[in-house]
Amino acid sequence: MRGKDNRAKQPVSRVRKTYFIRLFGRIIVLFSVVAIYFFKSEWLDILHGNNFFKKLSPLHILWIIWVIDMISQLIPVRKHLPLGSGKHFKENFKPIMDKINYKALREYIISTTKSAYKVFIIWSTLILVLGMLYKCSLLTESHLFLISVLFYVCDLICVLIWCPFRLIMKNRCCTTCRIFNWDHLMMFTPLLFINSFYSVSLLIMAFAVWTVWELCVMMYPERFWEQTNTALKCSECTDKLCTQYCQKLRS
Repeated sequence: MRGKDNRAKQPVSRVRKTYFIRLFGRIIVLFSVVAIYFFKSEWLDILHGNNFFKKLSPLHILWIIWVIDMISQLIPVRKHLPLGSGKHFKENFKPIMDKINYKALREYIISTTKSAYKVFIIWSTLILVLGMLYKCSLLTESHLFLISVLFYVCDLICVLIWCPFRLIMKNRCCTTCRIFNWDHLMMFTPLLFINSFYSVSLLIMAFAVWTVWELCVMMYPERFWEQTNTALKCSECTDKLCTQYCQKLRS
C-alpha cells in the first residue's frame, strides 16, 4: 500500500504538463476549424489549388504550426522534443557498457518493424475507405481536412490517455514506440485526395520526417532499443508522458 501511495504522489513531469496544454490547444483548434466550416467556409478556400498564395485565412497559421512541428522533428534539439520522438538522434543515444548482442537487436528490430507495418496496412485501409467516400462524393475536401484536424487531436490522446496502436506494437510506452514520428504522416494522409499547395506541402514535409525516421531505424537500430540505448530505460525517464503505463509496470 505504501508503494502505491508513493506512486500516487509522484509529481507530473514538465513534459507531460506541456503535452496536456498542447492537447487543450489542439482541441481549441478542432472546434475553431469546425466553426469555420459552418460559419466562414470561404476561409477553407485555401485548400484548393494555389489559393494558399491568393488569400489570407486562419488556416495559414495552422499550416505554419504544423510545418514548425515537423521541422522540430528533423533537428536534434532535445529540450523541444520528448525522448520518444528524438531517440533517433545521436545526441540522445546512451550506449550500454556491455557488448551489444547484435543478433538480439536484429530480432527486436525485425519484430517491431513487422508490427509497425501492420499499423501501416490498417491505416492505409482506413485512408482508402476515406478516399472511396470522397470519390463517391460522400465526403468533400473540407471534410477530409476536418478529419486531419481530428487526427491532430487524437495524436496527443494516444500519447497522454490511451493508444490503440499499443495493442499491435506491444511497446512499453511512447519512449520506446517504434512509430512515434509517424504522427504527421498519419495525420495528413486524408489530404492525399486534395490537390493543392496546402495539402501537398504538408504531405511532402511529413514524408520527409517519416523517411528520416525509417532510415535511422535501418542505419542506427541500437538507438531504438532499451537494451542497447540506456536512455530509453524506465530508470532514465524524465518525460513520464505515459504515466498510466509506467505505474502498471512499477506496481
